[in-house]
Amino acid sequence: MNRHRIQRLGFVLVGCASLLVTAPILLVVASIVVRGASAIDWEFLSTMPSQGMKAGGILPAIVGTLWLLGGTALICIPVGVGGAIYLAEYARDTWFTRAIRLAIVNLAGIPSIVYGLFGLGLFVLFLRLGTSILAASLTLAIMTIPVITSTSEEAIRAVPVEFRTVSASLGGTRWQGIRRIVLPQALPGIITGIILGLLRAAGETAPILFTGAAFFLPRLPRTLLDPTMALPYHLYVITTQVPGMPQQVQYGTALILLLLVLSLNVIATVIRSYFRRRRQW
Repeated sequence: MNRHRIQRLGFVLVGCASLLVTAPILLVVASIVVRGASAIDWEFLSTMPSQGMKAGGILPAIVGTLWLLGGTALICIPVGVGGAIYLAEYARDTWFTRAIRLAIVNLAGIPSIVYGLFGLGLFVLFLRLGTSILAASLTLAIMTIPVITSTSEEAIRAVPVEFRTVSASLGGTRWQGIRRIVLPQALPGIITGIILGLLRAAGETAPILFTGAAFFLPRLPRTLLDPTMALPYHLYVITTQVPGMPQQVQYGTALILLLLVLSLNVIATVIRSYFRRRRQW
């Protein structure tokens, strides 16, 4: 009986702790939804800002955010996953590779403002890309690569060694075993790392503040060398820099950013569940 009581007490404590963690988050989300839902309509999503961004829509910020996410993904996914494959499957366990792994972990914890200043110095000034989508995407990619690399390496290492042994015994090369057996089995973890990195990039303001975000643009970007509006920076501007901004517009913008992040989470969950069902261990 004592063990059952202790177990029930443990469940109650864990439940209370979970409630304490999730309740504030749910309250914040509910507040944003209630206050911002009334601002969202077709005009808000499909038109340019007007009247000093106090009216009109947020189309340039939505399109700019998608540009930045697309550019970041094209850069960070091949580099991050490729680095993870090398560290997990090819690199020997030496002091150099251990130092690289330690550097990757440390880079994942650096504040985003540092990446913004780095991107300003390297891409905007030294490489003369200017404040552009390309400079901002490169900066976000550098910030995202450590997250993708570390999580992808762990996912690849979690695949049992027997899969590699069977592939080699059937005459397959190491790369054939990695491409056809290891990577498909590790794909759920790799996708999780990619989405975690892109979600962080989608919500960051400091890196794009110095490298590619514009206060106001009455048009959509045409090339990668154009500056762009973005939802995180746009939300920062209308909440701190524009006096008399209606709260309805502020919460509506926050809700759109929240829906974008949640939609990426849902897509990742569906893809991860699909590949997890196909996993053979």
